Amino acid sequence: MSPDTDARFMALALSLGARGQGRVWPNPAVGCVIVKDGRVVGRGWTAPGGRPHAEPQALAQAGAAAQGATAYVSLEPCAHHGKTPPCAEALIAARVARVVTAIEDPDPRVAGGGHAMLRAAGVEVVTGVLADVARRDHRGFLLARMEGRPTLTLKLASSFDGRIATATGESQWITGPAARRMVHALRARHDAVLVGGGTARDDDPSLTVRGLGVAHQPVRVVCSRRLDLPLDGQLGRTARDVPVWLCHGPGVAPDIAAAWQALGARLIEVAVGPGGQLDPAAILSALGAAGLTRVFCEGGGSLAASFLSAGLVDELVGFTAGLALGAEGRPSLGAMGVDRLAEAPRFQLCETRIIGGDVMHRWARA
Repeated sequence: MSPDTDARFMALALSLGARGQGRVWPNPAVGCVIVKDGRVVGRGWTAPGGRPHAEPQALAQAGAAAQGATAYVSLEPCAHHGKTPPCAEALIAARVARVVTAIEDPDPRVAGGGHAMLRAAGVEVVTGVLADVARRDHRGFLLARMEGRPTLTLKLASSFDGRIATATGESQWITGPAARRMVHALRARHDAVLVGGGTARDDDPSLTVRGLGVAHQPVRVVCSRRLDLPLDGQLGRTARDVPVWLCHGPGVAPDIAAAWQALGARLIEVAVGPGGQLDPAAILSALGAAGLTRVFCEGGGSLAASFLSAGLVDELVGFTAGLALGAEGRPSLGAMGVDRLAEAPRFQLCETRIIGGDVMHRWARA
């Protein structure tokens, strides 16, 4: 097939795979399309919980039509025996003639082994189609395998002058209902929603996905060095219904830790950095070790600043409202100690969109 045709069907496979984002961790959200004589005969994407994988679902839909067909897969098919047989073996058994992939899987159990297995069986393999898009879509999985941490998206909703509340703390609502609905959609596409202890205390947030008809909920993570959080808040009351993970420092009072565990929360101890606060790299490493691949951080300002200063923010999503609160308003970010522009973390603009009466802008790490 022509490169344009390969790109078109790979784009479909990537869009299918994106449906699993936020629901398949620690596995990657993969999409697969089986094409025979220019017609799609099978489609599949990673199921909730990570299994079944995309390829066997697409092959099952294609049936006998898979023989002699081309399979488009957004990530190299797995080559190892785990809880399910290798997807590369399934493609070989279905007698597909050609497999087109976007990128190689860096997992040491695969790492080119899937491609090699297919080629050894006489299947034509083409890779690198829409690789840049695939690296973006699979960034969380790739970082988890190569650096041991999830990808981090930082969301900031602020006034035109970068404030998140008035001087008295009033913040509901700076942005409009359409922007807030978009935030819920973004939560749904991440494995976890992360906030700092100050936000949990001041706002008593639920951090759930609401108003979209979505049954699945992301893990709710709060970073609080001392676990000085209200036990009777929304998170404590619902910890048995929707997972709550609490990242804390060493030396937490045993009675406080026991009280949170009794409510159903999972406690994760992480190291404290030189400034006396939880080390941002240690937080992400701990969340990566727990299986998370995509984390959506909603502040507060000190936590957001710590991740930015450590160079750990992979994507910025800003929602800017058409009002100004002035210098006495609360800034969206805490102190970062930036003295020179060259020291400031720099991001590249990816998208700008009007959302109701607000502007959404998305930035990727340069």
